[in-house]
Amino acid sequence: MVKAGIIGVGFIGAAHIEALRRLGNVEVAAVSNSDPERLEANRARYGVPKAYVDWREMVRDPGVDVIHICTPNHLHYEMTKAALLAGKHVVGEKPITTCRAEAEELVRLAGELGLVNAIDFNIRYYPLVRQLSQMVAKGELGEVFAVHGSYLQDWLFYGTDYNWRLETAMAGRSRAVADIGSHWMDTVEYVTGDRIAEVCADFATFRKVRMKPLRPVETYAGKIETPDAYESIPIGTEDYATVMFRLGGGGRGSFTVSQVSAGRKNRIQFEVDGSESSAAWESELPNQMWLGRRDAANGLLLKDPSLLYPESRELADYPGGHNEGHPDTFKMLFRDIYADITAEPGERRDPPTYPTFADGLREIALCDAICESDKKGGWVKVWA
Repeated sequence: MVKAGIIGVGFIGAAHIEALRRLGNVEVAAVSNSDPERLEANRARYGVPKAYVDWREMVRDPGVDVIHICTPNHLHYEMTKAALLAGKHVVGEKPITTCRAEAEELVRLAGELGLVNAIDFNIRYYPLVRQLSQMVAKGELGEVFAVHGSYLQDWLFYGTDYNWRLETAMAGRSRAVADIGSHWMDTVEYVTGDRIAEVCADFATFRKVRMKPLRPVETYAGKIETPDAYESIPIGTEDYATVMFRLGGGGRGSFTVSQVSAGRKNRIQFEVDGSESSAAWESELPNQMWLGRRDAANGLLLKDPSLLYPESRELADYPGGHNEGHPDTFKMLFRDIYADITAEPGERRDPPTYPTFADGLREIALCDAICESDKKGGWVKVWA
């Protein structure tokens, strides 16, 4: 039984715990959080044997094999490096860190130590997202002409909505693009098998001042909780962005990200337009994919293992008509990662089939170019 330790027990840490327990061969052996009261409440809630206020103690625990990092962004680098140096495999939330030099160091270090390293780009693990990637790879859509779409949320719609992601010291210089745009770009590059080579971006911050609660509020919890005391905080990161891009293979594209789109809870959507046909998918209707044709009726492919390619069928544990969604993507991603963790080092897949620290570095490159483009007001090439 592989033993995992989770640093951070908020929204995403809980998702990791639940998904890991569905694998059957992983024990969540420890959790860590700097708030002792909250830590003990979550340890008891999830029935985890060990709890550490100091995450360093958990990293040094010989009874923990894998570290999952589910903390604010500014902590990722130190925690990831310490875990690697302690000989632990690492599964991290994106971003891998908030700057290029640190990301490059972590990619190099993980490679030198021969440890499994992964980034939680879970959108790849919807069955129909993989199906579309296979359709593109097999030439069913023809040459990719264009890709377009959006990732829209409303959890930061009001001026009283607040989260650590709004603070550059904790999250980095980009918010909407780095937080949700990174998922959109990773998914589209995965689906098309092509890379974004150049970008042209336009940012906007509509809530220039927000009311910060005087007590902590978990991610998404602000839509339910109602703090009674606030302080005014100026905001320096984007609520919204639109990005045009050029693919390395010649295709064109654009996407919009927004965290202030009322009614859009967590909707990632994209369409791939090819020389033979088109296809579109969205996360709030994840078990169906629209297929567009010029000279025949359009179609709707429903998630049914019997209708999918073998590579896509691996991600569908339930028969047609039995919906699979967001929590299942974590399970499928972790199943893929832990297959390498439990394998002998010489038997691990090369290259890995899951997103790794190299994909985290790729996210840094994309976000750097997009931020530079917004600042200069023109096209910028992606550095890696």
